[in-house]
Amino acid sequence: MRSLSSIIFYFFVILTLSHFSTSTEYLKLPLLPRTARPSPSHLLSADLRRLTSPLTSGAATGSGQYFADLRLGSPPQRLLLVADTGSDLVWVKCSACRNCSAHRPGSTFLPRHSSTFSSHHCYDSPCRLVPHPTQQHCDNRSKIHTPCRYQYSYADTSTTAGFFSSETTTFNTSSNKPTTFQHLSFGCGFRISGPSVTGSSFNGAQGVMGLGRGPISFTSQLARKFGNTFSYCLLDYTLSPPPKSYLTIGASPSHKLLSYTPLLTNPLSPSFYYISVEGVSVDAVNLPIARSVWAIDADGNGGTVVDSGTTLTFLPEPAYRQVLAAFRRHVRLPAAEAPAPGFDLCLNVSGAARPRLPKLRFRLHGKAVLAPPPGNYFI
Repeated sequence: MRSLSSIIFYFFVILTLSHFSTSTEYLKLPLLPRTARPSPSHLLSADLRRLTSPLTSGAATGSGQYFADLRLGSPPQRLLLVADTGSDLVWVKCSACRNCSAHRPGSTFLPRHSSTFSSHHCYDSPCRLVPHPTQQHCDNRSKIHTPCRYQYSYADTSTTAGFFSSETTTFNTSSNKPTTFQHLSFGCGFRISGPSVTGSSFNGAQGVMGLGRGPISFTSQLARKFGNTFSYCLLDYTLSPPPKSYLTIGASPSHKLLSYTPLLTNPLSPSFYYISVEGVSVDAVNLPIARSVWAIDADGNGGTVVDSGTTLTFLPEPAYRQVLAAFRRHVRLPAAEAPAPGFDLCLNVSGAARPRLPKLRFRLHGKAVLAPPPGNYFI
């Protein structure tokens, strides 16, 4: 993987995928940020751990996630999942207890309490779409149901393992009508280990809602019902009162107000959402960054991935150095000591009532421009 550097850059944009639906109904699920804002050094170290191996779910970082409410089972059980466009699998913590008196409501999914739960058989076609433990064994000569076992690993060696299952989900549509989606395939995790998916680092979530491009992701499974379209808008939750962010499945009226950039596909990483960066400017001055810096090479490395599970924006080293040099040329403030390793440009603004900071713009294919306010990349 190429050397990467970071800009503290919260990705508050709308991303719309695939083509529009002709249906007027769509789902609008609130996205909830973590209540405590992590420190810049924590964000950087967490995201760097993620980037030490090929891209995997942001659940492995323990920082900056947004949560989505999922009502699973019959009757519905409410669970809080990490919304992650960087992975495909939907999974929840499961418990096989009978009376469950020791469990808080919503702390785990209880399959015994749902009349619509079933585990996939290991010879069912969905079972071929998930990674399996080495001891997976199917006996096609036996009439006994052999459940499909899955084992999913993250970059920091955290894992979730259990039965790949099917269940009913319940939603309210845009017209506030309750609707159900039957046979959602998901991982019912009975063995969960590792720092990123247990304890406080998981921020109280009960699982991950994979939103990637693979066939087992949440959005792919609901695509046909809602027109093969979904979008999410992450607003600035540091405002007071914080505005609500939403995950929208299906085409909403606001889609007509947006500009678009086409998605690219990397055959070696087909689950990720790639976009094409065509150039970068600082204070309207285009930087001389070669187009090859942003390209996906023959080995599947490089390119630009949009990932809700990573907090920071990382740039390839050649682009980052150009941006950093341009910032230093345009800023007129004295330098300050860095609060932690990894921060290359720190400024003393104590004597400036309204400090002027350089304006950063990314030009994307299709004439779309991403121009975040300076408060998104200067803390």
